[in-house]
Amino acid sequence: MPIAHPETEHEENVIEVHDVSFSYDASEVLQNINLTIHRGDYLGLVGGNGSGKTTLIKIILGLLKPSSGTVRLLGTNIGSFKDWSKIGYVPQKATSFDSNFPATVQEVVLMGRYGRRGLFHRITQQDREKAQQALRYVEMEEYTDRLIGDLSGGQQQRVFIARALATEPEIMFLDEPTVGVEKNIKDDFYILLKKLNEQLHLTVVLVTHDIESMAHEAMHIACIDQTIFFHDSVDMYFKESHKLIHPHP
Repeated sequence: MPIAHPETEHEENVIEVHDVSFSYDASEVLQNINLTIHRGDYLGLVGGNGSGKTTLIKIILGLLKPSSGTVRLLGTNIGSFKDWSKIGYVPQKATSFDSNFPATVQEVVLMGRYGRRGLFHRITQQDREKAQQALRYVEMEEYTDRLIGDLSGGQQQRVFIARALATEPEIMFLDEPTVGVEKNIKDDFYILLKKLNEQLHLTVVLVTHDIESMAHEAMHIACIDQTIFFHDSVDMYFKESHKLIHPHP
């Protein structure tokens, strides 16, 4: 049985960021951010180093508290949000771990089931089936019994996506998931995300600086440099791209 998700409704707001600002000490990182993401969107959040991409994602996920402004996830203020199993997150450098860590691919993906049921939940046959199903979606099922440390970086990244999928999320955040990955593997990776977006009706928010590869699959692009200076369709981005090279006068 496939992982069940609500049907795509591109008019339903699932992420609402309103007038969000954030500073580290006296250094302002984000200024008056406004961003709305609809159910079923595949959004590329792009910007240069230090533009605030990762900071914004951490604020949306409740990992950082904004200096001002509000965030709502699935209709609930972030301060009251409890349904974290509906949110998948693949952080920056997810594959940077001890390569000798003695866990199989299946064991890593099953960690996502603890995120859904609770840390002290006993793993059931249903959990194992959900883990295998997630591996099937990312085309890694044949590696079930392999040690995670024996896989390539691209394969490991797919496994970590499967771990996030195992929680049966409605929204998936990925923070620079293709850093250090070869171009042909990157292209396959973005195609995979598009498949998950379409087949699972999964809302995908991808943080990246790799516009060229991502833009062939994403629906929308939001450009950030302390503030959001562009948010529209991919087609509109390329029409307006000559104006976006220097967003600040």
